[in-house]
Order: sequence, then structure tokens, then C-alpha cells
Amino acid sequence: MKITLSKMVTRHHEPILYQIGSDGSKIDFNSFINKSIKISWNGVITCRKCAKPTKKSFGEGFCYPCFSTAPEASPCILKPELCQAHLGIGRDLEYEEKNHNQPHAVYLAATDKVKVGVTRETQIPTRWIDQGANKTIVLAITPNRYLAGVLEVALKSIYSDKTNWRNMLTNITDESIDLEEEKWSCCDLLPSDLQQYFIEDDTVYEFEYPVEKYPEKVSSINLQKTPQIEGILTGIKGQYLIFDHEYVFNVRRHTSYEIELNINE
Repeated sequence: MKITLSKMVTRHHEPILYQIGSDGSKIDFNSFINKSIKISWNGVITCRKCAKPTKKSFGEGFCYPCFSTAPEASPCILKPELCQAHLGIGRDLEYEEKNHNQPHAVYLAATDKVKVGVTRETQIPTRWIDQGANKTIVLAITPNRYLAGVLEVALKSIYSDKTNWRNMLTNITDESIDLEEEKWSCCDLLPSDLQQYFIEDDTVYEFEYPVEKYPEKVSSINLQKTPQIEGILTGIKGQYLIFDHEYVFNVRRHTSYEIELNINE
């Protein structure tokens, strides 16, 4: 079957449920674990914004002109503290109002260590699942993306804001991490003008992923270097497919790639 790749759709369940494909033709991917999967790229990449062909994908599925102008690829996507939507400034004010001038959560997530992150409140728990977090807790809720970014920056001297994808996919965890304790230890470290956004809800969200057996080490493969990928699907975590307990394929990174997908029963 022919599919234009995009971020896998997830649903919080035990384990997490994954679907892949375009609207109207989504495929339940959990059912393909332990089956032989073949992904063949035909060389076509279609920009997710303007739908024009592009030889290279920028920022998860854009052609270069759209990457430079689309609000979905604004610098504040990666660095929320750069957001200016609250000032009425942005690449697309309607988009900014809908997506960035909305309540955002600052959270702590745990895998091998504690990381700090930001997501729009409506993206809970999707964002955490996409990152492959094992457990998370919300630290604060701010009225917009900018303030969430400022709060995140204030905690970067203590916590990383990046996920170690290799450790995440080999499931290296630190079971001694107490997210509730970590959260409350942060409270007094926040700048005084940001403490008003701290919330007292101590709910810890935990996630189980459909992985038969976690690999001891992982090697990433991509379609630019390997246009045809084939192997036994042994797990899914974050936005990665795990093949033969070793090779991993980042689906989200290949947004806008047109592929032929074959499942051998």
C-alpha cells in the first residue's frame, strides 16, 4: 500500500496504541509487531505545507521556502522562549493565536534522567508519548507559549530539555527518580514572577509501549541512505519503529516521504 508518512497517531492505552497513514486510511500498527515489514521509498517527498515536490525535507516535511515561512516551523517550536505571539507578532497571527496564545504546560519527564519540557495543554499526553517518556508530571500551566518557555529556561541549569533517544529506545531507566519530589524541589527555584503558574496537582502519568523486547543497542536507519528497509517489527516507542531488536526508524523525521508499505503475514 502507498502511504505518505506523517507523525504516527497515538492513543493512551496499555500499551500505547499506534496508527500510521493519512486521514481516512490509518492503519493499526500494533497488530504488525512480530511480522515482517518492508518500507520502500520511491524518491518522492511532497511538502506538507504547499504540497509541492521537494528534493530534501526540512524540519519534518517542509520544502525550504515553507520551512522559512510556515508558522508550524517557527523558531519558537524548538525554543518556546522566542515566541512573540503574546505581542501580536508571528508568521501567521491566526495560527499563533490558536496554537501559541493558549495554555501551555511545563512538565518533568523521566526515562534515564529527568528532563524539562513544554507542550500546549491540549497536547497532553500526546507530546509525552511522542517523546517516549516513561512517566511525567506537570509542573506549571502558563497562559501562553512564551511564559512556558521562560519557565523552562529557568530550569535548564538543573534539567536537560532533550531526550537521549538511544537510552529511550534501549529503555535505560532510573527507577529511583521520584517525579513528585523533583517537582516540589523546583518550586522555590522558579523566578518569583513565575511561581504563580506552579500547580499542586501531583498526578504522575505512566506509559507502557508495545515493545516485545528492548534492544541492547540501537542503530538508526533513514530512507535517504537506505531507500528500502525490511525486517521484523519488534516494537514501537516514541515515534520510532524497532526492527529485529536492533535497527530503529524515526517515522516523524520522514514526514512527507512517499513510501510503499508491505506487511508479510
